[in-house]
Amino acid sequence: MVPGPVRDAPRPPASDVSGWVGFVGLITLLAYILFARSFPEISAALGFPNNLGRLSGPYSALLAMVLTGGAMAAWSVFVEKVHRNPTTGIDWDDRRAFSDVLDISITKLAGLWATWFIIAGLYCLGRWYWEGNYLFAMNVLGAAIIPLVVLSVPYVIWIDRVMTNPRDSSWHFGAMLIGKEAYDFEQVKKHWRAWIIKGFFTAFMISILPIGFATVVDTETSEILNNPVLLGVFLFEILFVIDVQIGTVGYLLTMRPLDAHIRSGNPYLSGWIAAFACYPPLAWGVLGNIINYEVNTADWAYWFADYPALLWAWAGWLVFLTAVYAWATVAFGIRFSNLTYRGVLTNGPYRYTRHPAYVSKNLFWWCATMPFLVTSDSLTDAIRNTAFIMAVSAIYYWRARTEEAHLLAEDPKYREYYDWMQEHGVITSRLAKLLHWANPRKGQGRMETQPAE
Repeated sequence: MVPGPVRDAPRPPASDVSGWVGFVGLITLLAYILFARSFPEISAALGFPNNLGRLSGPYSALLAMVLTGGAMAAWSVFVEKVHRNPTTGIDWDDRRAFSDVLDISITKLAGLWATWFIIAGLYCLGRWYWEGNYLFAMNVLGAAIIPLVVLSVPYVIWIDRVMTNPRDSSWHFGAMLIGKEAYDFEQVKKHWRAWIIKGFFTAFMISILPIGFATVVDTETSEILNNPVLLGVFLFEILFVIDVQIGTVGYLLTMRPLDAHIRSGNPYLSGWIAAFACYPPLAWGVLGNIINYEVNTADWAYWFADYPALLWAWAGWLVFLTAVYAWATVAFGIRFSNLTYRGVLTNGPYRYTRHPAYVSKNLFWWCATMPFLVTSDSLTDAIRNTAFIMAVSAIYYWRARTEEAHLLAEDPKYREYYDWMQEHGVITSRLAKLLHWANPRKGQGRMETQPAE
């Protein structure tokens, strides 16, 4: 899987995220899926009546996410001791008195509670949150709000007692609301970037938790093992479930003691536009309708139906692409989220390209849909579909560039990683060599690191 020249190259800078965290989450998730599939047999073996069947319901999917996140958080703290990392902004050996932080904590709690109230109001205004899959997310978040408010009090006071600077961005927003102390408006904007990201993507991720999970738990594998199409689709579902489950954990566990807090949200408007265009509700209009690339298309199973060997080969290729996509999420462990800087990731698939998820996802769409082949025999449909999927890929390229601009501005380690990838990455190094071959006067010396915008 890994070309020789890259395998033999010097290593990239050390990753801020251990590969073990995601692995622990993956094993936990797969173990629970196996348990959920085998629940009738387990109940029978223990002599218990089973009226539930397989545990494929939405709350079982939610429990899978909770167990997965809990296992990754436990590994991070008890094995890797990430709570001791200096990047947490916590000094556990310098604990302040309760009275010294009470005013700070009250201000911060005012900012947090006001933020949650505003986000809840935005949920109420968004009609799409109250239909379809989003209803499950609203039920979950609605049930969680009272415990969150209650538990936030001891949590904030506990953290403020050991934070090196408890007047963080949440405190600045609270100070702006209360009006008692001076606040930094840049910190207020930083606070809202982080919480808009959490509010928008958390609802979306929770809403899609049950979809693939039910399919994976309920599918009878004995019926699909000799069918490359059905087997391929089943494996796609498993890999997408892995991506969604671990990705959801990333949005929920943005906590300093786990060194998984959002250090900054993307400050570029172009990055937000590019990212939000790929998700509901904007995706329903932009990627769903305006640049729909699936008009009068079939898919790989249709076009290769008469070629069994090619069906198996193509299914394997698409499973590989989906596996890379899922691996890219697993590699983040508990730090996955869009539009954020939460440390620098240089291992896993990021050892070979800066954007493995975007590359594999777009290749999957091209190879699975084959938009240039149409059932209508219309050259116009073929041209339109191809042009529109190129537009989709361009949006993801745009997203990648804005993310790079954000990280290049934030962290010297990412600048070092960016330079290393320019020389040793599977895609970027070969492209650079191709350009150098085409024009030997270009590309001499080390490539300068500049923001993408």
